[in-house]
Amino acid sequence: MTTPHNHQILVRWLAYLIFFAVLNETVFNVSTPIIAAEFGLSAATVSWVMTIFMVFFGIGSVIYGRLADLYSLRRLIEFGTCLYVAASVFGYMVQASYPLVILARGIQAMGASAIPALGFVVIARFIPMESRGRVFGFITSVVSVSIGIGPVLGGFVSGQLHWAVLFLMPLPTLIALPWLHKLLPQEENRPGKLDLVGALLVAATVGLLVLALNMGAWVYYAGLLCSAAALTLWMNYAAEPFIDPQLFRNRRFRNGVIVGMILFSVAFGIFFLVPLMLSRLHELGTDRIGLLLFPGAISAVYFGPLAGALADRRGNPFVVGTGVALLSSSMAAMALLLGISYWVMLFTMMGIYIGFTMFQTAMVNSISQTLKPEQSGVGMGIFNLISIVAGALGTTLVGRILDGQWLDYGLVSL
Repeated sequence: MTTPHNHQILVRWLAYLIFFAVLNETVFNVSTPIIAAEFGLSAATVSWVMTIFMVFFGIGSVIYGRLADLYSLRRLIEFGTCLYVAASVFGYMVQASYPLVILARGIQAMGASAIPALGFVVIARFIPMESRGRVFGFITSVVSVSIGIGPVLGGFVSGQLHWAVLFLMPLPTLIALPWLHKLLPQEENRPGKLDLVGALLVAATVGLLVLALNMGAWVYYAGLLCSAAALTLWMNYAAEPFIDPQLFRNRRFRNGVIVGMILFSVAFGIFFLVPLMLSRLHELGTDRIGLLLFPGAISAVYFGPLAGALADRRGNPFVVGTGVALLSSSMAAMALLLGISYWVMLFTMMGIYIGFTMFQTAMVNSISQTLKPEQSGVGMGIFNLISIVAGALGTTLVGRILDGQWLDYGLVSL
């Protein structure tokens, strides 16, 4: 693991694992109508196929991040991957029972969340700083492609085979374990105790936050306020809290989290809005919508590493600014031209995807540079959580706006 060549091999296998982990965030999306029809479910009930995964993925992102500050990364990645595969096989076996399908999705998320959370820690801990931006750019491009290809692949598998076959898609992740076992060092456990009370409070807060944003029920917001208050008190008075409050006194880290939350919310809101616009405004089917959005997601393969290399040379603020400018100008062009032809969406979405990839790459790289080695695990875990919460927040806000009267007076005549 000491040579640049070994770094390259390690990053490729991490990217391979992360692709399959992130894939499960979106691969079931297109299949929910089929699942609802098979079990006779309402839209709200079948949405738990995605919601339960988001809840436990968010919880796992923070918990694995903290565990990475205490225990061996190699063992944690192996455990998470094996749990992910075991839950996937279990889900396929219990496909006839919807409650057990939901249980399997929750366990899947607890295993899958280890992979991106710990993958970012591996990069922050073992990749030299002078090439870290390029590596983060490559990983970001893999994440973008995985998110983009998930609905397309999910729709094809569900249509040609059966929706339950989607549970078996993580099985190839086992191929990576022998390589990662060889490439990752066997670290000794570090001093410190695992704060179980703090971990439970973090899990409750994250879970209730995602549920509140997705479901909107007041009971989730009430529970969120109670758990967040209890977590804040515990963080300030516990001897070794699960999340060190000193982390949020780091101005650069705190500002990075706030900026990331805002930018990710805007981007995910657009990703949620555009398929609805294409369906309702231009009356396109899901297959054509997927094909129109796919080039934008694929463009990240090239622009992710490019953004990382640019961050290494010109600095993270320059890349963030460039990405935000491209995202903003593409959104403006979409707003002004969307009534002309749906092909406008193809090019404007490419600009949005590229802008998103650029600022995501630079933000991750910047956050990793603000953290002390002993804080890298939980710090990167919190930042991973931000993307999940921002996704729920952005889609919720857009949904509320569309359901309300805010758009009665549009800027563009359609």
